[in-house]
Amino acid sequence: MKKLLGLLLLCSTVYSQSPVINIDFNKEIGDMKPIWAWFGYDEPNYTYMKNGKKLLSEIAALSPVPVFVRTHNLLTSGDGTPALKWGSTNAYTEDSNGNPIYNWTIVDSIFDTYIARKMKPLAQIGFMPEALSTNPHPYKHSWRPGASYKEVFTGWAYPPKDYDKWRELIYQWAKHCVERYGKKEVESWWWEVWNEPNIGYWQGTLQEYCKMYDYAADGLRKALPTARIGGCDITGGGSKFLDTFLTHCLTGTNYATGKKGSPLDIVLFHAKGQPKVVDGKVVMNAGTQMRNIRDAFATVNTFGEIKNIPLVIGESDPEGCAACGMSTNPENAYRNGTMYSSYTAATFARKYLLADSFNVNLVGAVSWSFEFENQPMFAGFRDLATNGIDKPVLNVFRMFGMMKGKRARVTGNRMYDLKTFVDSSVRGLPDIGAIAAKDDRSFTIMIWNYHDEDKTGPAERVTLNLVGLPSKRLTLTQYNVDSAYSNSYEMWKSMGSPQNPDDKQMKILENSGQLQKYSDGIKLPGGKKINHTVNIRRQGVILLKFEW
Repeated sequence: MKKLLGLLLLCSTVYSQSPVINIDFNKEIGDMKPIWAWFGYDEPNYTYMKNGKKLLSEIAALSPVPVFVRTHNLLTSGDGTPALKWGSTNAYTEDSNGNPIYNWTIVDSIFDTYIARKMKPLAQIGFMPEALSTNPHPYKHSWRPGASYKEVFTGWAYPPKDYDKWRELIYQWAKHCVERYGKKEVESWWWEVWNEPNIGYWQGTLQEYCKMYDYAADGLRKALPTARIGGCDITGGGSKFLDTFLTHCLTGTNYATGKKGSPLDIVLFHAKGQPKVVDGKVVMNAGTQMRNIRDAFATVNTFGEIKNIPLVIGESDPEGCAACGMSTNPENAYRNGTMYSSYTAATFARKYLLADSFNVNLVGAVSWSFEFENQPMFAGFRDLATNGIDKPVLNVFRMFGMMKGKRARVTGNRMYDLKTFVDSSVRGLPDIGAIAAKDDRSFTIMIWNYHDEDKTGPAERVTLNLVGLPSKRLTLTQYNVDSAYSNSYEMWKSMGSPQNPDDKQMKILENSGQLQKYSDGIKLPGGKKINHTVNIRRQGVILLKFEW
């Protein structure tokens, strides 16, 4: 007991100190890979709608590299009318004699929208067309927020009744893409088979999933031998399923070819946090998401044959249902304000550190957040924009878009160490930390003040001890995302929360949703060592950009 009390006293003493962050730009710890430049959503038909196109243009513009986009329902049957957790393209139907009819009109509209913005599809092969499903009825679900999630899983989630037709469908789709976009372009895409097959999204067995994967991969490679494909986008806790799938791909008998193994160019898995409402306050759990990532990394690392294979967190979010708003899920109240922003900054920094610790090749982490057409303003969906108005979280991605080059070593007396963050999340005083990058002509530092509990607190003064800056005179620009800057939600509330803003209000809201400068053109002396201080609000995020 005395040891425990002593440890608690020591932790209290450490975390009661004024925050100090030390950054040594002489010590490079890895590349500043744009793992954040990956986005996804359930409803593919939003892609080419007004606000969908607007948001995709903004996402494309914020990234220095092509953004990858993943969406469900690219092969789902239907007339293209979107609904929550639903979309369709009617790519495959059959005539009265059972002969295939291919129609790429809607799929082309989706991919054309990406390609026009120099984005890349993370092309999801799914879901099962009605004419191919072993259990097609009912087919279209009628799920609404608040209903049981099981209602989502209808005829589209079943295995194909004819695997040869399934393979031919993927062959025809890939062949069409090559003809439409060119071989070089399609070679730059990633392809993946299905989504979360370890839960209700797949109403077959694990072995049937492997068979469906093999036939899809065989059809894809027949159309384009250099196409890059993988799987299997398990949910958190699906490590056993992932292990069996990887074993099949590496040493199993291919169901489609009879040969050993299956094509595997990329491994994908999901990671989600777990917010709750406690005593009327939203309390996040970033640690749950981090443990999902840790466990998947550990599973992949047991296979020496695929060391350094590209890994993608196919959905990487604070929780699991983007289409569940605050009215039915009050724990999702974090989504409109800066709690989502600070969570995103703090967790992405740890994704880099986790990948470093496992020595894996993490190339992407898909934020499953887009936009929802024709829904109320700030309804609490997990989205980047609401009715064409950017939310604060999108500005964190704008900040990431300015960070490039090499990551520099960061330590801090109030920055939770990786193990504590993963094991326990942020339950003591706020996690005040940073991620830093160095490029030829600029250094960038992202700082956050994050806590799992959604409550206000005084701004804290952070001292930055910076080592390794050039001796030249520096120009500093500071960007803030907090309750006063880059925050359309606070602006909307100050207007009285209008559901139908007039043109003047919309213009103000759109401007307030952009990343805003706190200060610009500050001149600082260079030198091997300099100190700088900033004030950061609770759940705030700051980007400092030093240029010379």
